[in-house]
Amino acid sequence: MLNLISPLLSPELLDALYRMGHGDEILLADAHFPGDRLNQRVIRADGLKIPDLLGAILPLFPLDKYVDAPLIMMAAVPGDALDPQVETDYREAISQAGQNAALLIERVERHAFYERAKTNFAIVMTGELAKYGNLILKKGHAHV
Repeated sequence: MLNLISPLLSPELLDALYRMGHGDEILLADAHFPGDRLNQRVIRADGLKIPDLLGAILPLFPLDKYVDAPLIMMAAVPGDALDPQVETDYREAISQAGQNAALLIERVERHAFYERAKTNFAIVMTGELAKYGNLILKKGHAHV
């Protein structure tokens, strides 16, 4: 256990966050996401909800300020609908972590999202059950 580091962050997740460079992306995936099929680096965070994980990650993780949208989510499949509460919960967690909750969230078509996940630094498999709950974070520069 480390002081000031959330116990929600496993050693594997801390290692990935540390090793990521500017512009690298990490996916916080819902419990139904096919992470093992899409990426070689899968980190387990079973039982954890994405807003809670955001609260643990974002105090340590600068979001990229040099892109229009450092947050990426899956768009709804045609004929389906997004639950606006999912984004609201994520923005609240982002704000509580001291980051700009008004940042643009890019929405990506389902299969394009899967392709993007293949190039992410890592996929974190969470216990999130919210439909379309997947969230990619793009890392920025640390502010010292």
